[in-house]
Amino acid sequence: MRRSGVLLHPSSLPGVHGSGDLGEQAHRFIDWLVEAEQSAWQLLPLGGLGAGNSPYMSDSAFAGNPLLIDLHELQQRGWLDAADLEPHPEFVRRRVAYEIVTPWRLQRLERASQRFFAMSQTDGRLAEDFAAFRVHQGSWLEDYALFKALAERYPGAEWNAWPEPLAQREPAALQEARRALSGRIDHWCFLQWCFARQWQALRNHARAKTIRLIGDVPIFVGLHSADVWANPHLFQLDASGHPEAVAGVPPDYFSRTGQRWGNPLYRWEMHDRDGYAWWTERLRHTLTQVDEIRVDHFRGFAAYWRVPHDAPDATRGQWIRGPGEALFRAAERTLGALPVIAEDLGLMTPDVPALRRALGFPGMKVLQFAFDDDATNGHLPHNHDALTVVYTGTHDNDTTRGWWLGLDAATQQRVRRYFGSPAGDHEMLLRAAQASVADTTILPMQDILDLAEGARMNTPGLSAGCWEWRFDWSQTRPEVTERLAEWCRLYGRTRHQP
Repeated sequence: MRRSGVLLHPSSLPGVHGSGDLGEQAHRFIDWLVEAEQSAWQLLPLGGLGAGNSPYMSDSAFAGNPLLIDLHELQQRGWLDAADLEPHPEFVRRRVAYEIVTPWRLQRLERASQRFFAMSQTDGRLAEDFAAFRVHQGSWLEDYALFKALAERYPGAEWNAWPEPLAQREPAALQEARRALSGRIDHWCFLQWCFARQWQALRNHARAKTIRLIGDVPIFVGLHSADVWANPHLFQLDASGHPEAVAGVPPDYFSRTGQRWGNPLYRWEMHDRDGYAWWTERLRHTLTQVDEIRVDHFRGFAAYWRVPHDAPDATRGQWIRGPGEALFRAAERTLGALPVIAEDLGLMTPDVPALRRALGFPGMKVLQFAFDDDATNGHLPHNHDALTVVYTGTHDNDTTRGWWLGLDAATQQRVRRYFGSPAGDHEMLLRAAQASVADTTILPMQDILDLAEGARMNTPGLSAGCWEWRFDWSQTRPEVTERLAEWCRLYGRTRHQP
């Protein structure tokens, strides 16, 4: 089935509280997708933010980002007052000013938490619902909530710098911490309950409108995360909890010195020993939230770039064989067929496409990578196949208009020659994506809105100023929506009702 979708993270939605969230504007966006003949909404990871406000460096592979919680819904339940929802005067309409938004939202969530627990003392149904959520999600939630509470107790310190009994998870120390921090543990569990309720409402709306939600699973997790602290045996750490080596990629399109991400690497032999149980549970949990999963850095399952922990950049890394099919076959035995999109970008060696084909996963093609004057370039439209998801660009690329304006004259001419359009511009890429033989096209919202300066979501290697872009509804003029719908009609990607 041919289809079209849009790449947009919830934080980029409009809204009066400084950033997008899971509230009314998210539901409105689903309705807009239907109006524009779209069939899918692709998101970035839904977890909490790490360094540089990146959703790819979360402190949990399972928890949702509390900053995405809709405050209006908390007011409707009586946990916030109208005065709590008065916007901060320094909120920015088309940018997430995290330095203002984060403390402002967290303060409101604290108030809601306090009122909820006060009300639950006399409302048995409320207390039962919350308790049931904690039991159902207990396999990850209790460790996560304790981790967050301890991180508050030791601000600025990574878990491996906590007192040794806590860093080493000695049972007596954990029991005492749970007793002493029970109120904070309850708070962090409450926030995850709010996120889960609101996300489920959004997913139900998407299902009712036959919009498929495509999530994103980063291959790695952050060192300072509940996952690494609770499962150190699954990661390449020394006895004190420091990484023996870290993740990254070699020099590529984005950087001459590669990218030193800094995430701890997996100890794959330990995952294999227990049947890849942690990964299976991670995929299962994600599939309770979304319909399909884009697995980030898929090439790392074939072979990953191992960077010495003391290296200043990624140039000294080396390729190490990954788990290959074994991980995904183990997950399939528990979960059934996996609806995975393999992010097979970057430096590809023959083992990567071989692994993707063996698993039957669609790969990705990015048109901004296509025009290097090589007719065999796999990103060129004439080299696509049906089992592909084609993008003009991803969250790591410039917008397509920005990309076009940054090209030299010779490359612009090469693009025009390819499409046989001497007067053409960047819109050629959007049309080519929709016209591709690929089953699925995903366009970034910035490209649909024809934006350039200031609209890029992320610049790899840049530690500040990323993940901040937002749109507002004034930019989705009727002609913009109709143009997108018309492309779907023209290229056979209109919505298919069940």
